[in-house]
Amino acid sequence: MTNRQGGLVPDFAAQPDRDAVQIIDGDLKGGVLLLCDHASNALPSSYGTLGLPAAEFARHIAYDIGVAAVVQAMAAQLGAPAILTRYSRLLIDCNRGHDDPTLIMRLSDGAIVPGNRHLDDAERSHRIASYYDPYHEVIRDQLDRAIAAGYPPMIVSLHSFTPIWRGTLRPWHAGILWDKDPRLARHLLAELRADELLVVGDNEPYSGRLYGDCLWQHGTSRGLAHAIIEIRQDLIEAPRGQDAWALRLTELILNLLDDPVAKADLTTIRHYGSFTTGT
Repeated sequence: MTNRQGGLVPDFAAQPDRDAVQIIDGDLKGGVLLLCDHASNALPSSYGTLGLPAAEFARHIAYDIGVAAVVQAMAAQLGAPAILTRYSRLLIDCNRGHDDPTLIMRLSDGAIVPGNRHLDDAERSHRIASYYDPYHEVIRDQLDRAIAAGYPPMIVSLHSFTPIWRGTLRPWHAGILWDKDPRLARHLLAELRADELLVVGDNEPYSGRLYGDCLWQHGTSRGLAHAIIEIRQDLIEAPRGQDAWALRLTELILNLLDDPVAKADLTTIRHYGSFTTGT
């Protein structure tokens, strides 16, 4: 099969179009919702490879390596609902706001994306409506139903980051990203840092203060406790590491849910002043 640019379509992309969202059912009364914004490196078949060599889809520019398996394992162990994207962030990045210039990348870590270079307004709107909005609509629906039932959940979003960035080794094994609301981040940082073998970043290697991102939309703006857990990719690129981190994080979350004081704090709607407008 060939794509719009006349190149071969790699096996993972040579598939019929499918729903943009993977939903793992779970107990909405359990107090936690898991998210995975960059779960997959797949593309709808009509997009081919966006003109990129197949090798680019094995890189972090296409998805968060290893993290989907961690989220799926955690959902099974917690009995928690999870929502994952089905398509590559190169098609559209579900962890950006509608008006963010990086919503659809034309250049990503040195790779020019031919299928995105001359994007017009109609195609941008099509991608938002077809692949971005459905993900966020499912999240809103899950949260609305949990809140209506009297069980506001904490939101845990899983991402992964490269071990090296622009020639510099990153020392962190994991990072906790947060914005206005410190509730979940405070617990996650304390629990992970209790392991002396782990180096855990506080808003490292990225900041959680990104206006319009996924957790701004569903956590900050709604007053729900939330945080992003970033895991270094070399630690979860293989099944053994994925299983280990899923178990580590599952046990951590279960400990919080088993603590009546912590659970009450983390499953209460609570706003923290005006919304951030950071970058």
